[in-house]
Amino acid sequence: MITSHQTRAARALLGWTQEMLADRAKVSLTALKRMESANGLRVYESTADQVRRAFEAAGVFFINSSLHIGVMVDETRRENRQ
Repeated sequence: MITSHQTRAARALLGWTQEMLADRAKVSLTALKRMESANGLRVYESTADQVRRAFEAAGVFFINSSLHIGVMVDETRRENRQ
């Protein structure tokens, strides 16, 4: 599962607001705010999956290894340009 830090970082790299991401992922703004909260509030797995898919469609890759956690954007694979 992607972390709240990764979600906020991916939005920043894409220049998306929370409202834009909620719209693209087809999730409620409240659910997205919970997902991005520093307290680690839980959301339904389906909500997190929809957010992940929206980011991946925009060219975002999530890095989760034993040494690194992060995000990167592949501009050549972006579908949903701003």
